[in-house]
Amino acid sequence: MGFVELLLIAVGLSMDAFAVSICKGLCMKRLNLRQAAVIALFFGGFQAVMPLIGWALGTQFERFITPVDHWIAFVLLALIGGKMLWDAFHDDDEGSSCPVDGKLNMRELTMMAVATSIDALAVGITFAFLSVDIAPAVGLIGATTFALSLVGVAVGHRFGARYEKPATIAGGAVLILIGLKILLEHLGVIAF
Repeated sequence: MGFVELLLIAVGLSMDAFAVSICKGLCMKRLNLRQAAVIALFFGGFQAVMPLIGWALGTQFERFITPVDHWIAFVLLALIGGKMLWDAFHDDDEGSSCPVDGKLNMRELTMMAVATSIDALAVGITFAFLSVDIAPAVGLIGATTFALSLVGVAVGHRFGARYEKPATIAGGAVLILIGLKILLEHLGVIAF
């Protein structure tokens, strides 16, 4: 898997965190760079750790799954991308309440970081089957999510929530297309 594919996966995985960051930015009366950095560190950190955990689990079962790894990668990425698309078209406003005092709730932030990075765990399992070099992959995923989360807070503060849905749709579509590319390459239908 090349750098472009890894970057697209990183961007796709970070769309959930980007969308939540937009919502957090909406709650800021003034853009607070310190809070934005904390939000970005939580999301970027969890997005980097989860694929590492998935990769560690996946390497334990590699010999059993190698014959069907391309199908597993396709199914996992398609399910993750499909869930993102489903979520984009079936809005749930339960997480949109803003704290009155403007402070970050660390428990809530941790729960959101875990929830937005569960898909990265499945991608980490896929990385193990595809023999992806895990250190640069998790570094790229974490850095991309960190950067996009910072941007998300600023966008949320500045423009509101109108970009949340398109970002989630784009992220889901990218993950599905990458899964399809992996499957078609292993089946010999396409070659890149």
